[in-house]
Amino acid sequence: MATSTEVLAALRELANAKQLERGELIDLLRDGIHAIDLLRDGIHAALVKRYGPTVRAEIDINELDATMRVAALRTVVETVEDPASQVSLEEARWEDPQFQVGDVLEEEVPFEAFGRSAVQAAKQRIIQRVREGERTRIREEFADKVGELLSGEIQQIERGKLVVMINRFREAEAIIPYREQNHREHFHQGDTIRAVLKRLEETPKGPRLILSRGDPLFVKALFKLEVPEIMQGVVEIRAVAREVGSRTKIAVISRDDSIDPVGACVGLKGSRVQSVVNELGGERIDIVPWSPDPERFARLALAPSRVARVFSDPETRTIQAIVDEDQLSLAIGRNGQNVRLASELTGWKIDLFSSREWLERGGEGPLFAPLPPADELVAEVALNELKGMPPEAVPMLEAAGFKTLRDILDLEREDLLKIEGMNPELAEQLLTFLGELTEEGDEGESSPSGTADPTPEAPSPST
Repeated sequence: MATSTEVLAALRELANAKQLERGELIDLLRDGIHAIDLLRDGIHAALVKRYGPTVRAEIDINELDATMRVAALRTVVETVEDPASQVSLEEARWEDPQFQVGDVLEEEVPFEAFGRSAVQAAKQRIIQRVREGERTRIREEFADKVGELLSGEIQQIERGKLVVMINRFREAEAIIPYREQNHREHFHQGDTIRAVLKRLEETPKGPRLILSRGDPLFVKALFKLEVPEIMQGVVEIRAVAREVGSRTKIAVISRDDSIDPVGACVGLKGSRVQSVVNELGGERIDIVPWSPDPERFARLALAPSRVARVFSDPETRTIQAIVDEDQLSLAIGRNGQNVRLASELTGWKIDLFSSREWLERGGEGPLFAPLPPADELVAEVALNELKGMPPEAVPMLEAAGFKTLRDILDLEREDLLKIEGMNPELAEQLLTFLGELTEEGDEGESSPSGTADPTPEAPSPST
């Protein structure tokens, strides 16, 4: 009987290298194949390395006293053609004169005879099987968890991607690619992080978990964690539109008429939505009721602006929304963000018109006459019609070619200072005016349809 101490030592070394307790290692081995079978495979690999690929062997392992017996099996023949599996009759009779052609000679092989290379061969086979078991476990564990929150620790920051060690499943390779991050957030090695599982990706090294903090799935997963009604399936998030780090709109619906879906998501004094906002680093969130009617849904999605009239064209999936002059900037949002997110949320193209522009186009005339180019649908309010605009700035802007609100919405301080006659004080007044004009919708207002826009300063929606 040859001792298996060296192979068992290799198992202990494997456990230490993977930071596994003995019980964890045995559990891992049993997930794919029994530990003793792994040992047999490893010893057979060592025999192949020593005798050749056609070797046959009998391997008996005693689990109780950790010993093993290895015997090479060779068939007795007249003429040896394959020394790995055959032995001559003359040589066999040196062992026992009774041997005949066709008998099988069992030649006990001391484990020490294999040498270090054999131990390494056995160890490599075991490691290979353990890795196969790990990969199978990862697939089985995470295949049905796409869209769920996972937490872990940042192990490394490599070329913009975050390498994460998942809690309670340390062997899983998980990364947050650069494109799946919120670039307003900054993490360091050792930080704890939460992200949503976006997909399971197969690589030559096995399955890899692709996590995300920038996908709309992350917002849905956070609300599912904070809102019991969503976890229970009473309230459902039907649509999400997100611009990472800036603003998110979600549309919710309740399966129980007695439960207000918007109120459930906002929580008492805004506690639930505020937890989500904090996790997103202050990203603003609009919560609106979902509706199967595209016109009503568009009204709700354009909150916090109040929409006067809405017309839809199912063939082109186009919505024409008419708002009062004082609501136009709210409906558009900063750099067109509000209408852009509303369009993404509803899945319809939304064209905005001020009431004055609508009347100029014919008022109650053909509702879907050929539309002007898309860039002409943006706010065309003249500068001298804007209330609060510094009057001394108007002639300077018009002389520089800026005639309407649309023309100046995206101007920066440097652009303003290049205008002839413009001074830093007047430029600051203009920037303050534009900021107030485009941020009116970010102060917690809500539309009559029930849209909620919680912020850290005003966490609950007005009613």
